[in-house]
Amino acid sequence: MELFRGSLGVNKLVIVGAMSHMCIDAITRAASDFGYENTVIHDACASRDMYFNGVDVPAAHIHAAYMAALQFAYAEVISADEYLAK
Repeated sequence: MELFRGSLGVNKLVIVGAMSHMCIDAITRAASDFGYENTVIHDACASRDMYFNGVDVPAAHIHAAYMAALQFAYAEVISADEYLAK
C-alpha cells in the first residue's frame, strides 16, 4: 500500500458509500492504519435496519454509532455541504 500511495502522491481520502457499518468502517480504519488522512461525508453514506439478539436496531442508530466511532479516532466526519464549502 505504501508503494501505491507514494507513487501517486495521494495522502488524503474522501470516503462515501454504503454501508456505514461495513465498507465505510473497514476502509476508513484501514486507510488510517496506512497513514491516510480521511474525511468521511456522513450524509453520503448509508446503513440499513438490522437485528441482533432480539433487538431491532434502526439504520439511523447504526449509522450514527459508526460515524461517532470513526470521528473519534479515524477521520474527520462532516456533511456534504461542509465539504463543498471548504
